Amino acid sequence: MSPRRKERRVVAVAGAAALVAVGLNLAFSAVAAHRRRKQQELPGFNAQVNLSAAEIKRLADRIIAKSKETYDAVAAVPLDKVNFANAIAPLAELDAQQFPLVQACVLPRMVSPSEDICRASADAEKRLDSHFLLCRQREDVYRVVKAFMERGERIGPEATRFVQCLVREFERNGAKLTQAKKEEMEKLKSLIDDLNLKYIQNMSDFTKFLLLSEEELAGMPPEFLKDLEETDGKRKVLLTGYYVTPILEHCKVGSTRKQIAVAYGQKGGKQNVAILEKLVQIRHRLARLLGYSNYSDFAIEPRMPMTSRKVLEFLEEMSEQLSDLANRELTVLKELKMKEEGNAQFGMEDLLYYMKRGEQHKLDLDIGEIKRYFPVKLVISGMLKMFQDLFALRFEEIKDVEVWHDTVRLFSVWDASSSDLLGYFFLDMFSREGKYDHTCVVALQNGYMCSNGSRKVPVAVLLSQCPKEFDGNSALLRFPEVVRIFHEFSHVVHHISNRATFSRFSSLRLEGDFAEIPSLLLENWCYESISLKMMSGFYQDITKSVTTEACQSLKRRRDMFAGLKLKQEILLCLVDQIIHTSENVDIDDLVKDLHPKVMLGIPLLEGTSPASCFPRIAVGYDAVCYSYIWSEVFAADLFTTKFKDDLLNQHAGLRFRNKVLAPGGSKDPLEIITDYLGREPSLQPFIQSRTRNAL
Repeated sequence: MSPRRKERRVVAVAGAAALVAVGLNLAFSAVAAHRRRKQQELPGFNAQVNLSAAEIKRLADRIIAKSKETYDAVAAVPLDKVNFANAIAPLAELDAQQFPLVQACVLPRMVSPSEDICRASADAEKRLDSHFLLCRQREDVYRVVKAFMERGERIGPEATRFVQCLVREFERNGAKLTQAKKEEMEKLKSLIDDLNLKYIQNMSDFTKFLLLSEEELAGMPPEFLKDLEETDGKRKVLLTGYYVTPILEHCKVGSTRKQIAVAYGQKGGKQNVAILEKLVQIRHRLARLLGYSNYSDFAIEPRMPMTSRKVLEFLEEMSEQLSDLANRELTVLKELKMKEEGNAQFGMEDLLYYMKRGEQHKLDLDIGEIKRYFPVKLVISGMLKMFQDLFALRFEEIKDVEVWHDTVRLFSVWDASSSDLLGYFFLDMFSREGKYDHTCVVALQNGYMCSNGSRKVPVAVLLSQCPKEFDGNSALLRFPEVVRIFHEFSHVVHHISNRATFSRFSSLRLEGDFAEIPSLLLENWCYESISLKMMSGFYQDITKSVTTEACQSLKRRRDMFAGLKLKQEILLCLVDQIIHTSENVDIDDLVKDLHPKVMLGIPLLEGTSPASCFPRIAVGYDAVCYSYIWSEVFAADLFTTKFKDDLLNQHAGLRFRNKVLAPGGSKDPLEIITDYLGREPSLQPFIQSRTRNAL
């Protein structure tokens, strides 16, 4: 029997035994069943929508009770009696069956117009997060799972990976620590949360403004000036990104740009630098408590590079490889400044302004005009067609099914050749009050193999805030919004394509390094004529798609000054990585030393500290700021090697779907991509693509 078939048999048989042993009947009782009957008739679809506030509370209670029951049952297994059926299968089944129930509690917070339902959903999310954190810290369950792993039972590669993930998750959450060390860990986490909040609060409380005359704001559009409050004959400029970025891009007065850049660069101030230094010290203490030499190694261990050393090497090589390109770009910008301002020193305050000038000089592109070619409905229909054609899929809209708003659409997804059902997705695309205000994807159900051998299919929701129709005319999208929606729908297709046995390996539960690679790869189609024409049409005559020349200009605009833009990102990523690998680093001194080295001699603006107003380094992306650049590099290699010369090659798309998207997290991501490329990924395609289109 092949390892794969054996693994499926182990999961199916052991899963069935576990169901009998611990009574894992998580079927959701028929609350308001008449409202949901049509959804329950959809094959492989268990997700719930439109729960009331009371139903959300009861469901959360039931999830917590069943979870506790299952963990208690696993914890009770004698260590000399552990096997897959009593130690692992119950946890796998619990994860698979509870995931859509948890999501049924969480989704309403993002989409419901009812304040009561949103509150109930937010409360349920907090309770469930707290409960699951406690579950991941249970030493008694960890001992059982660890005992099974140490037995070395042959269960197949995906099941083995699942067990390894369980053990790692327990250990990273402190399950093997003594009680005293667990208490210390909780104190450290609490301190980290408090400092995170203070860092963000300092930035939010920053209310400084500058009073500038219209002469000092020369070059700013009249509508921008009208938006500024007038005080004593001057304009009041609040130091927020909403006002600062346009001034740095458009203001002709160099001294004004510098004044604005310096003032904005002091946001958070010395207080935030001190907070960040304290945060880093506490993170190192937490990492050492859990057995790691530094916090960066802790943060990166479950991700693609695995070690901080690999990340530092990657960032340093990227910076070096980009230097020639960035130097050429900087020369262009300095020449533009010389023509406009004379022999003045080029500073950081000049970057955005002269990049914008360079774009205007090199490109014949009217962004306002481009918008007229992207009506919302045409973008969506063209996008769906493109994904169907490329990946050999068939989307069918399902009518008359219960949804949470009358603008929401539901589609089933089928394999075009075999007619196998692959999954479902909801499109909730239009703005409304109370709805989550960003474009994103939410998984409602993960695909997995059931204990009886049948398969539950993935279900996803794409949320966006597209403008509504006006007077029967489809609203228009700005080009960055087109790219954003396309990027997020790529996550939908990744999720739907998943064929892993375990729910744990769904594509939307992957670490960020790998999860973003397919979507960043597919963003390339937003800059190619053949696909852009499928998604575009003049709003007054949709038979007239965006021109080939405009498509080429959009691509050049993306890549113009890419070297300098990436150098700025790399600088912050290096700061993030160095402070999280080393003890007692003076952050201000580090930035002052690194800045001219990375930024080709451009000095740091005096009196500013980028670390004081860079929230990613403090909250959410600590020690992993590198991730987006890493994913871009992998995506560029995949695109250049496999798709660039034949963008709608269905054979290539199907192979990508089966080789890269289908495994989800069931295999090592670096192994997946290396196997697909036939070699290790390289930096060169990324550098070459940006260099070729840059100037």
